[in-house]
Amino acid sequence: MAFLVPLTVGVGIIAATIIIHALALNGTIRFIRWERRLGRVGKRFLVDFPIVVLAISFALSAHLVEMAVWALLFMVLGEFPTFGVAYYHSAVNYTTLGYGDVAMSSAWRLLGPLEAADGMLLFGVSTAMIFAVIQRMVETRYVDLRS
Repeated sequence: MAFLVPLTVGVGIIAATIIIHALALNGTIRFIRWERRLGRVGKRFLVDFPIVVLAISFALSAHLVEMAVWALLFMVLGEFPTFGVAYYHSAVNYTTLGYGDVAMSSAWRLLGPLEAADGMLLFGVSTAMIFAVIQRMVETRYVDLRS
């Protein structure tokens, strides 16, 4: 039953990161809709490129904030003495890099795989959003590819 506390805490942080990611996705959607209304989406490469870069930047920013949320949790739990070490550990878990050079205590070790699952899922959401943005641009630019 000792795993229930870290599991509950982890699920709570996962919920928080999903909200953060949803806000970033909402910002991306609003930005793309704005660019479409202005008639810039799908016009030419030099116009589309910065739009894609900004969409990717929204996603990356969300991921960096989400890693920071996990790092703050690790500090609150007393697992790491500094934010830098906590953030490094968080980034290694979140990206599923898994160096293993910095480890948490056995009481909170379950948070590592939970953060990895969170990162994998949210990277998948980001990938889907970026793909959707690029697909919209291609379909707008090349009428013959619309279905």
